[in-house]
Amino acid sequence: MSHQHAHSKATCVKILRRLSAYLDDELSGNICQEVRRHLEDCPKCDLFLHSLKHTVSLCRGLNTKPLSPPLKARLRQEILRALRASA
Repeated sequence: MSHQHAHSKATCVKILRRLSAYLDDELSGNICQEVRRHLEDCPKCDLFLHSLKHTVSLCRGLNTKPLSPPLKARLRQEILRALRASA
């Protein structure tokens, strides 16, 4: 799936880093609007958001112990590292 858009890959990475906080309603109004505008213009990031929502929904249905904050941070960094490597 290829498409042209006016923003750089770095912009997409910046937005993707904010998606978890976006879903958790933890962003300020201005940043939230920036994310929404980007998602409207970027089908790949929008698709990633829908995939993330689906994954979160599936995970919430599991009976597991919550992740510790350090493990959560480490996993987030690993996901971002994998994303950068594939870009």
